[in-house]
Amino acid sequence: MLTFNTMGFSPNLLKGIKELGFQNPTPIQEKIIPLVFETENDIVGLAQTGTGKTAAFGLPIIEQIDINNKSVQALILAPTRELCIQISKDLQNYSKHIKGIHVVPVYGGAPIEVQIRALKRGAQIITATPGRMLDLIKRKAANITNIKTVVLDEADEMLNMGFRDELDGILEKSPESKRTLLFSATMPREVARIANNYMNNPVEITVGKQNAGAENIRHIYYLVHARDRFIALKRIADINPDIYGLVFCRTRMETKDVADKLIKNGYNADALHGDLSQAQRDHVMKRFREKSLQMLVATDVAARGIDVHDISHVINYNLPEENEIYTHRSGRTGRAGKSGISIAIVNHREKNKIPQIEKLINKKFEKLPVPSGAEICNKQLYKLIDKMENVEVDEAQISPFMDTVNNKLEWLSKEQIVKRFVSLEFNRFLDYYKNAPDLNKKAEEKKDKRDKRDSGGRGDRGDRKRRRGGDENFTRFFINIGKKDGVIPKNIIGMINDNTNDRDINIGTIDLLESFSFFEVEEKHTSKILKSLKNIDYKGRAVRVDIAEKREDHRRKIKKGKRRMR
Repeated sequence: MLTFNTMGFSPNLLKGIKELGFQNPTPIQEKIIPLVFETENDIVGLAQTGTGKTAAFGLPIIEQIDINNKSVQALILAPTRELCIQISKDLQNYSKHIKGIHVVPVYGGAPIEVQIRALKRGAQIITATPGRMLDLIKRKAANITNIKTVVLDEADEMLNMGFRDELDGILEKSPESKRTLLFSATMPREVARIANNYMNNPVEITVGKQNAGAENIRHIYYLVHARDRFIALKRIADINPDIYGLVFCRTRMETKDVADKLIKNGYNADALHGDLSQAQRDHVMKRFREKSLQMLVATDVAARGIDVHDISHVINYNLPEENEIYTHRSGRTGRAGKSGISIAIVNHREKNKIPQIEKLINKKFEKLPVPSGAEICNKQLYKLIDKMENVEVDEAQISPFMDTVNNKLEWLSKEQIVKRFVSLEFNRFLDYYKNAPDLNKKAEEKKDKRDKRDSGGRGDRGDRKRRRGGDENFTRFFINIGKKDGVIPKNIIGMINDNTNDRDINIGTIDLLESFSFFEVEEKHTSKILKSLKNIDYKGRAVRVDIAEKREDHRRKIKKGKRRMR
């Protein structure tokens, strides 16, 4: 069996590896590390996040650094500031017992002068985001003419975030003699282009099925009424008292809303989204890494590059629009061989996505009932009792107060004392869940109504008529995106649901044209639509929504115009 001890690392590097708790290499480390040591090939590594890629490229790079040479010998490029910093910290931890190795992270959003001074002091390894690295090269503050190794980590994410020109600019200025290691979860056309243009006959290493979910992650979904989504989230948190979780939402508005509600309900939570300044983002991430936060609520874009170990739960507050994104979300838990849980809160309109995702990740979801109030109270009670049983008692500190305590409580029996101390901590759960509704029953009732309507049951014909739209109870809206923007009806439905944070809005007819579209929504939601769809974008294009004429009015005008022409 291959171990770190048999891989050819120096004693001081092995000491750092051992102190970090590493025992046996992960599959990608088993394949990549010997290849780096034994060959001079460029390498393409295809693997999901959380598989141990940083150590796979970082450990052999450290081993091959000439500590007597202060020039830049290795450059590691990553898509986000957070991942750049995390890689730098990991490399510093690996090499903590090796004197003379200097790792410097450089990234946007921080003073460039400070980073320039750090580079001038000497750096054999630079970890960088592409934009800041190219800026430093242009300022002649970073010299990469003698580098031996370039690593492109999460190359697909860097390209998704628009760093193509920066990567081209950096790679063009690097020596042809360098070795390039490219790591990516997927191999889209743009990643293949970089491999073809800047790599020399690379060896391709694939670990696991592309997009497949990690074996040590349990996948669960709860079926709820759309309006009960937040209540279900609270119950998931309450039934897991030790949760250290990442909650994914689709939009910035929803992220803020969910985090605010969690905070108001007494949870240690915060939000991570695009409206935060870099200083605010750093503060939130610091609290999350220190586990001051129990739950971090984030959008997919804001969560890119987050590399935090020991996340116990990933919660999909909404399933993502693209099923492949679920794999990236769930991969935030169950890292480094540890187990994790990925949860989806699903309503009936999203339920059909579950088998699609199961096929993609090659794993089955467990459908579980939403925890009841009684189940949560039981779980919280046992947690409280365990906490009380395991609390450390400092006899020297507490003894001087015991006479007062005993005198104060002597009128109470042992059973009464226990009841009072438990109630002191536990009453809020008892009060909150005293009359808690059965969310599973509500979801089933909703399903029964939908089934009856879909089968044409009497009493629901009005609903069916309204969903076809075009009557007096609907407002018709104009939206400035259409077929040429790649829009299909579900995109507009998703835009309405996500930005209004209301999945029960009755949506009527959707008419897609080449460069714009029309959609109809119940008249009572008119102001909500105009307010919620203001200042949003679709694939980078600013979206404009206005009230349009109803179809009947529009047809009358057309007919009237034709009569005048005659």
